[in-house]
Amino acid sequence: MVIKKFIKYLVLNQLTAKALLLSMLKLHTFLYKWSGVYASILNNSIHPKHRIMRYKEWFLNNIQSDDVVLDVGCNTGMMPEVMSQKAEFVYGIEIEDKYIRVAQSLRKKSNIEYICADATTYDYSSCMPIDIVTLSNVLEHIENRVEFLRKLINQIKWNNTKRFLIRVPMLDRDWISIYKKELNIEYRLDSTHYIEYTFDEFRQELDESKIKIKSYHIQFGEIYAVCEA
Repeated sequence: MVIKKFIKYLVLNQLTAKALLLSMLKLHTFLYKWSGVYASILNNSIHPKHRIMRYKEWFLNNIQSDDVVLDVGCNTGMMPEVMSQKAEFVYGIEIEDKYIRVAQSLRKKSNIEYICADATTYDYSSCMPIDIVTLSNVLEHIENRVEFLRKLINQIKWNNTKRFLIRVPMLDRDWISIYKKELNIEYRLDSTHYIEYTFDEFRQELDESKIKIKSYHIQFGEIYAVCEA
């Protein structure tokens, strides 16, 4: 009993906490990232989040059969392929040539067109009229987000209503991400994120972009928003 109390005294004190806390929080970030990597390896190179979060189904449920969709940041074409099952036509734009090559090789369909370009500078006036723009975990990777959203609103040839489906990660998904930020250590889910949002920050950026949130829900620490400009 005495030994147990002594060990507890050695472990649970301010000196030990000060010595170990930052390393433990950094380890937490490291383990989160690599848990996803190894889970994908054991799941035939498919991250289990796709099955658990069911975000693809949300996008699919919010498009119509006669929609022309612009999917920004399409990566290897997974989202365009999913939406092409329902939409009339899908544009997928991606800056990385290696991802576009995979998309064109594995996910080529007659109603999908893949564009290898920087979505923030591309001339969208060459596209056919668009019904809806989708951004699935993309907006947080863009530095000048308000400028980019305004460009989409003003440059795209729209059919009727200017609709957006937006999915973004939240900063306040749990206490530990906010605590890491307070301690000035890496807190982001991805080091290429310029921002991870609170809902108020997300709504403010959309307001500045002249985009209104028509409906939304929060799930697994992410905002899913149906929007109109």
